[in-house]
This record gives sequence, C-alpha cells and structure tokens, in this order.
Amino acid sequence: MKSLMIFVIMVIVVLTPEIMLSQGHLSKILKTYPNWKTNFDKKIIDLRELIPGGPPKDGIPAIFKPNYENQADASIWLDDKEPVIAVEINNEARAYPLSILIWHEIANDLLGSAPIVVTFCPLCYSALVYDRRILGMQPYFGVSGLLRNSDLVMYDNVSESFWQQFTGEAIVGEMVGNKLSQIPSQIISFRQFKDAYPNGSILSKETGHQKEYGKNPYVGYDDINQKPFLFKGDLDERLPPNEKVIAVKDENNYKAYPYSITSVKKAINDKIGTTNIVVFHGDGAVSALDKNIISESKEVGSTGVFNPMVDKKILTFKYKGGFFIDNETGSKWNIAGIAVSGQLKGKQLQRIPHGDYFAFAWFAFMPDTEVYKGN
Repeated sequence: MKSLMIFVIMVIVVLTPEIMLSQGHLSKILKTYPNWKTNFDKKIIDLRELIPGGPPKDGIPAIFKPNYENQADASIWLDDKEPVIAVEINNEARAYPLSILIWHEIANDLLGSAPIVVTFCPLCYSALVYDRRILGMQPYFGVSGLLRNSDLVMYDNVSESFWQQFTGEAIVGEMVGNKLSQIPSQIISFRQFKDAYPNGSILSKETGHQKEYGKNPYVGYDDINQKPFLFKGDLDERLPPNEKVIAVKDENNYKAYPYSITSVKKAINDKIGTTNIVVFHGDGAVSALDKNIISESKEVGSTGVFNPMVDKKILTFKYKGGFFIDNETGSKWNIAGIAVSGQLKGKQLQRIPHGDYFAFAWFAFMPDTEVYKGN
C-alpha cells in the first residue's frame, strides 16, 4: 500500500505541470477567443497544440447559404485557368473556386441531395470535402480561428466541438471519437470543369460578404522553400516544406507523390497497399497562392487519383497530347477520369479520395508516409 501511495504521488507530481500548462494555454485561448460552449475536458490532443491564427471565431466567415450560377455567368469573372474544387455527387457537379474559398475556408452546401462541407486551408493548400452527416445530425461548420500544425480547425454548430480539417476528425469536445466521411474531389481548372461537366454549376460570388474575390491575400506562399506559417513542429527533410504532393491513403498505408515528379510523368500507374491506382497530373490550372491576382499566377496543373479498373480489367495509362490514354484500348481520358473518345467513351473511372497538400502538412499528420521516388 505504501509503495502504491508513493507511485500515485509521483504520477501527480509528474503530470501536474503538464496539466497546469495545458490549462494555462486554454485560459489564454479563451481570453482571446471567448464565447465557446465546447467541452474542453474531452479531447484527443494536447490543447497546447492549438494556436490562434489571428482572426477570432468566425473572423473568417464560413459560407452557410451558398448561391450558384451557370457556367456562362461565371465565365464573366472567373478565368479559365483559375483553380476550382470539383465535386460530383449523384450526377450533380459543382465547382467551388479557390478565389472564393481562400476568403471563407468553409462552404456548407447540399449537392446531389447530400449535405456536404467544402473546405480549403490556404496554409496547407488542403482542399477537402466531407459529408456533414454525423450521429443522425447534419451540423454546419464554421472557422474557429485556431490552427493545429498550421491547419484549419473547424467547429460544428451543435456542440462546438473542434474538428481537424486535414483529417475530418473531432479533436476536442463532445464529438470526440467521431470522424467525417471524405468525399472524393479534385482541384482542376475552371476550363477543365466546364469541359468535364457541361451542366455543372459554380459557387457564386454572391456570398453576402464583401471580399476581394480573385485576389490572393497570401502572395508568394506557394514557394517550394517557403517557411510554413505558424507551424511549430519539426520539418520532415525528405521534401522541401512547401513542395506540393498528391497524397493517398488507405487504412494502413500513406503515400505522397511529389509534384516535381508527377508534373513530369503526368500519369503514374501504381498501388496503395494492394489497391491499384492511377495518378493523373495534367496541365491547365494556376496556383491560388502565387501572385496577387490569381489568374496571373504560375501554372501548377490539375490532379486526380482513380481506380484504373474498368469492366473488370486493370487499365494502364500514359499522357499524350493533353489527354490520358489507356494502353489497352487507346481510349482518351480527361483529368476528371472520364473517357472522351475511343472504345471506352463515356466510362468514368472510380474516384479515389486524395488531396493536394504542402509536404510539411502531410508529413505532420501522416509521418509514416511513403514518398514516391519515381521508379
């Protein structure tokens, strides 16, 4: 009994400074960012990992009542080369211009009868789409004003739990233990979206907010050697911090394909775990984080990741003349994984959830990732 008491005292002595530091950090956060109803006692992270990003809660206003317009109207203000997040659900497609999301970071929407949240964290270049349905509810999401590993921390309007944008996981609050389901999406150019989805709609600039849509408030951030903003972790030396990667994961495997390789190879036939995949990287889209005027920014290309199985046969691909061509039938495919000519015209490759990220961010959340070497 005496030895047990000594052990308990030792644990308290060791843990108390950690708890005090964490509580002190929480008090600092709440002083700067008041009016939370979050249950801070439920968490899967150390609260000291949360860093104020500058604007307070809702200082970056999420979109809750999106408006849309047709492609002809959007073409008046949206340049063909500008990047958009393309999403298709139940045969309904929509483009979310990064020139809008760079100012809002979150758009709550309904697409193909599915409640979704479209997110973009400029500091990580992470564009991710999730299904909002969780525990029988359809919460809306807002911008907390906090960052973790330089990444956007969202909150839901039901419990005000904190959610990591990068993973879709609840990290603080009553919702801890829950994770949003990722919906496949890809960053492509507006022109490519119009070609792939001629009936697709576009998120309108009529957001209810006065923002300088079309301008980039993070000028020069898309620089391969740029120091990540408000990132306190160790930088993985395998790649420059702001080199972009096309990243894929399954339950047990993580893989990153550096843009420096994919932009040259264009089509990569590979596997993640035991699953066959094909990685596309075509020309056409500019960066959202380069020049002050987004349409004047450098070319970075468009990407997609797909399951290459069609009619129970595994296809392999090469890139030629602006299209991805399968070696088996010679059919031509676009960046959206749609066959536009040849024997397989009209077929759609199954989309695989993936993301385009700055390398430092992917490594921060997925440190055990394999980096594709180009072999």
